[in-house]
Amino acid sequence: MIYITRKEHFNAAHKLYRNDWSAEKNEEVFGRCANANWHGHNYDLYVTIKGEVNYETGFVMDLKDLKTIIVQHVTDKLDHRNLNLDVDFMKGKMASTEVLAIEIWKQLAPHIQQRGATLHCIKLYETANNFVEYFGE
Repeated sequence: MIYITRKEHFNAAHKLYRNDWSAEKNEEVFGRCANANWHGHNYDLYVTIKGEVNYETGFVMDLKDLKTIIVQHVTDKLDHRNLNLDVDFMKGKMASTEVLAIEIWKQLAPHIQQRGATLHCIKLYETANNFVEYFGE
């Protein structure tokens, strides 16, 4: 088994806010992230796949194909968008980095599986100091 990782980047705005809570409770729980005027991040996305090496090609999966899958199903949908308002797979969900990582997994896993590899991990950096890792569990 070998693991290989592709890095992509996107910029997106969001707000952490529950409509069923008061503005005061949202501010208490989410602080500045509940800002009514939104806020943004420069996200770094690391997609790690795993599988056996095909000794005919030397690949687990052609990285050009992996890039195409990530761009088509994730970064094109997220880049320079509002996660709360513009992204189909985030509709009605809390736009936290944790939830975003889970939803990115759901977008990528079936397409990677079709190419004969397995999605191993999504690592999503919201800031240089804060990131989430998700293993599909």
